[in-house]
Amino acid sequence: MSTVAHDPTQSLMDITARPDAVFVRGDGSWLTDHRGRRHLDFVQGWAVNTLGHCPPQIAQTLAEQAAKLITPSPAFYNEPSLQLAGLLTRHSCFDRVFFCNSGGEANEGAIKLARKWGALRKDGAYGIITFGDGFHGRTLATMSASGKPGWEALFEPKVPGFAKARLNDIASVEALIDGNTVAVMLEPVQGEAGVVPATPGFLRELRALTRKRGLLLIFDEIQTGMGRSGTLFAYQHFGVEPDIMTLGKGIGGGVPLAALLAKEAVSCFAHGDQGGTFNGNPLMTAVGVTVMQTLLAPGFLDQVRATGKHLSQRLAALAAETGMHGERGVGLLRALMLRSNDGPAIVEAARQLQPVGLLLNAPRPHLLRFMPALTVTAAEIDRMIELLREALAVVAAAAPSRAA
Repeated sequence: MSTVAHDPTQSLMDITARPDAVFVRGDGSWLTDHRGRRHLDFVQGWAVNTLGHCPPQIAQTLAEQAAKLITPSPAFYNEPSLQLAGLLTRHSCFDRVFFCNSGGEANEGAIKLARKWGALRKDGAYGIITFGDGFHGRTLATMSASGKPGWEALFEPKVPGFAKARLNDIASVEALIDGNTVAVMLEPVQGEAGVVPATPGFLRELRALTRKRGLLLIFDEIQTGMGRSGTLFAYQHFGVEPDIMTLGKGIGGGVPLAALLAKEAVSCFAHGDQGGTFNGNPLMTAVGVTVMQTLLAPGFLDQVRATGKHLSQRLAALAAETGMHGERGVGLLRALMLRSNDGPAIVEAARQLQPVGLLLNAPRPHLLRFMPALTVTAAEIDRMIELLREALAVVAAAAPSRAA
């Protein structure tokens, strides 16, 4: 019998500091906790809820598909996965799709695909150049590929084969290429690093360099894909086509779904090389179809670009007003650079505001990250700015006591 006290929160593994609020209901940009208190959500599950909390079209899709077929196993075709694969290939530069359940799994698949291609086409080359401050997931291989500070000594030994270059420094990439290199892998915008975009010029140079040296180019679009940048995929925003792309988070609109996409010439998995019990199941891929159809509807991405511009302008104005260091990002993935390392304190103050809380994220102490639903309105952005200004005032008022 368990020795843990009978407290449901104590039954979960303690892997992060959670506040005492238990969320029980979501609607668009809003979450309601067990006490009935509402929170304006500009985290949205870390850019997961593409269409906001509990959009009716996803709820309807889940109910209808659950009554038809949940999963026949990935050893058989099912209609929703075929429909979603067709939508993805028709609206991208890729030819083949492998569905999975999480971004880490998609990136793990991209690493495996690149190494298989290297075994077949480059005399067994397996090295993949990634980037400092990059984030690709929490499996052993994707943690090894990541450049997240603090992970250097975690879960040793790491998976070998991931040399780290510097983002926006083409010379640092070229210096790492050797006979064992098979690919370069990066996020077009480094989210966990604090919403740091690659420059268009760097990505063009990187595409030219990888072609010249016979290497694959892999874009991790787990966070930037599915309309987040204002285009369907961020590579379209930057005008550079990779050979492999991964999607996660937003593709499922809140349900576990991810995808590995590749061009035909790179799609070299043999039968048995890749799989997964729940991968491409109709319940999740039916939701993916609904998300894709919503994003592709006339005017939807135009609205994302408009609200992304509005968010950028409001953050820039707030930064100028308060003496902060400005804002950056693409579309509806943005960051506000603070004057000090008050990010965590601001996040906590915003959450505790009364009568309405605000949910924010501080991936680094000196900045805040904003990942609202793609359906966020200009009025909700304005309300967020009002609440953020209140939180900043709370933190500023507490500054003398913290210093003491």
